[in-house]
Amino acid sequence: MVGTGSAFAKKHYNNNALIKSGGKTILLDCGITLPHALYELGYNFGQLDAVLISHIHADHVGGLEELAFQMLFNYNRKPLLYIAEPLISPLWEHTLRGGLTQGELTSLSDFFEVRPLKPNEYAPLTEELSVMPIQTAHIPGKPSYSFLINDRFFYSADMQFDRKLLELLHEQGVETFFHDCQLEPPGNVHACLDELLTLPEAIQQKMWLMHYGDAISEYIGKTGAMRIVEQGKMYSF
Repeated sequence: MVGTGSAFAKKHYNNNALIKSGGKTILLDCGITLPHALYELGYNFGQLDAVLISHIHADHVGGLEELAFQMLFNYNRKPLLYIAEPLISPLWEHTLRGGLTQGELTSLSDFFEVRPLKPNEYAPLTEELSVMPIQTAHIPGKPSYSFLINDRFFYSADMQFDRKLLELLHEQGVETFFHDCQLEPPGNVHACLDELLTLPEAIQQKMWLMHYGDAISEYIGKTGAMRIVEQGKMYSF
């Protein structure tokens, strides 16, 4: 986990991750703090093979401009960009176009090898890793995707509390949930801790909390059977 903090956290970096699979390193989201957080972990952009984007908020895409420029000018290559089809145009037109456009560089494909993902369909990212983007509720009218990985691992990115989805995934055999968690109610755009604590204990035992605020240390021992994801730590599943 490159970072585990919420959009407004200051003690923690943006909630971004590295996935290592099949000899490849895939960046999951690329927020404003990602370049510095990556440096603090001893990585550089040249070690990344691809980036997977969940939705268009600055704590998830705010570092893409630097990533694109560094890859093109310092490492002379275009990384793979895995992104749900409905997000491709908004990412360029509403987020990256103003900063990246120069000379003949006028499109997202000038900086990335864009690999569109179809919602609710699996796509292979490596020989060992397949990812399905699932559209989940976050901001009304703003598409946002969570990821189901190899039928066993669910990564929420940002989503409102959705008991039915979590129970369904649990019944289907998902073994691990990494879920964003707003510590204080109300959970208007994120699941809040009070809501997640209403889940059956069997699901809580599979649940790891991330994307939390700076007060997380005050909640140690208050998260039921759910565990807290630690920044800078590697997890194997």
